[in-house]
Amino acid sequence: MSVLELEDVTKSYATGDVLVEALRGVSFSVGEGEFVAIMGESGSGKTTLLGILGCLDRPTTGSYKLVGEEMTHLSETRRARLRGARIGFIFQAYNLLPRTTAAQNVELPLVYAGVPARERKRRVLEALAAVGLAERIDHQPNQLSGGQQQRVAIARALVTTPRVLLADEPTGNLDSASAEEVLELLAQVHAQGSTIVMVTHSSEVAQRASRILRFADGLLVGDELLAAVG
Repeated sequence: MSVLELEDVTKSYATGDVLVEALRGVSFSVGEGEFVAIMGESGSGKTTLLGILGCLDRPTTGSYKLVGEEMTHLSETRRARLRGARIGFIFQAYNLLPRTTAAQNVELPLVYAGVPARERKRRVLEALAAVGLAERIDHQPNQLSGGQQQRVAIARALVTTPRVLLADEPTGNLDSASAEEVLELLAQVHAQGSTIVMVTHSSEVAQRASRILRFADGLLVGDELLAAVG
């Protein structure tokens, strides 16, 4: 089953008097349980693409389906509800709230979703334990290393049990040892059945995926299945 499906997607926007064609007729699908890396130089369209996949932006033309549901013409309210229920986000800069604990950061999506307090606590503790931070639940971001902060961000992304994880340069701010820890964690999450789409500049990081989509000038120019993962 396709979790994400794009058909002839374009995205254009004006910068002053110049019309920028960020995506120019992109079509592909991502199946349940795939681990896909998206690569391309700056300006290739991959950031624009991630915004569309995450329901943060709409295509100019074309079709985008998330778990079989056409997203292009839905209301903002409906899109936001589906985004919260079906997508987990992992960002390069972690995007943690600075004066709140790891547990409170992970809990936030559940608060927005209206999950009862007792259930929230159970799921937060499970998510933090799953990323190896059961002993750090009361620590604030400035008390955690970069790698630990990214693991909190991964726990926050997983706590809603989304159908797909979207990761934007998840190791971009990390040293090599912390980056390896995060990639190992993503590999574990994938092995448990999660669908992951990861934007990265790094060929080495991309090799941890099972498939690489390559973009240039708003076009999908390569779709490579990898023989082995790890």
